[in-house]
Amino acid sequence: MQRIRLRYTKRGRLRFTSHRDFQRAFERALRRAEVPMAYSAGFTPHPKVSYANAAPTGTGSEAEYLEIALTQHRDPDKLRELLDESLPDGLDITDAVEAHTSGLADRLTASVWELRLDGVDVDSASSAVAAFLAAETVEVERRTKNGMRTFDARGAVAELQALPPQADRPGVGPCAILRLVVRHVTPAVRPDDVLSGLRAVADLAPPVPAAVTRLAQGLFDEESGTVTDPLAPDREAVLAAPPKAAETAPATAPEGPAA
Repeated sequence: MQRIRLRYTKRGRLRFTSHRDFQRAFERALRRAEVPMAYSAGFTPHPKVSYANAAPTGTGSEAEYLEIALTQHRDPDKLRELLDESLPDGLDITDAVEAHTSGLADRLTASVWELRLDGVDVDSASSAVAAFLAAETVEVERRTKNGMRTFDARGAVAELQALPPQADRPGVGPCAILRLVVRHVTPAVRPDDVLSGLRAVADLAPPVPAAVTRLAQGLFDEESGTVTDPLAPDREAVLAAPPKAAETAPATAPEGPAA
């Protein structure tokens, strides 16, 4: 059995698809691309697909990950192209590697988020960020299936800064970009929880909903403060592997009896 790890995106209007919507679209793409999937046992077999830490509905993402199991060997790059062609624009397969290590989900310990706050000037956003970072704890509330829950949104935030919008993405009126690095903890702290915290400590309330995009997720490096590529160990394992020996030795003619 071969395992392939894929990185995919949710862009544009497709950011509003739920995780279940993506699952259905992806399984249809597997059938269109005639991928030799491995299936689970039991009365209702289903393709062996492992999803890892999906982004909330309504947020865009450049860094979603999943793993599939195949019954026949396939080239990861060709498989990526076939699946990408079989998915709608916005759900794009951007990377594929053969799994040579264990624990992909264990390597997703932090995310980098971008929050676009239209109608908020950079100075106001910077003041709110400073107040948030200066607080030891910032309690926020979120409604769950078990009712309202109160938790600390500050402890999971490794980095938060306010930036002006990029020159190639101008807007009308004031706009601030928040760059957020958040550790994956329990309970999970989401970008909207951080926005609730900014409202609590500095009364920052954007006039329109923030456009939220996950830029990266992976292992959080405490020394550098960066989030590393979770597929890098699999690429490194391929480079470190010794070259495969020839499957069969060249045929030689048997020696005849001495004359």
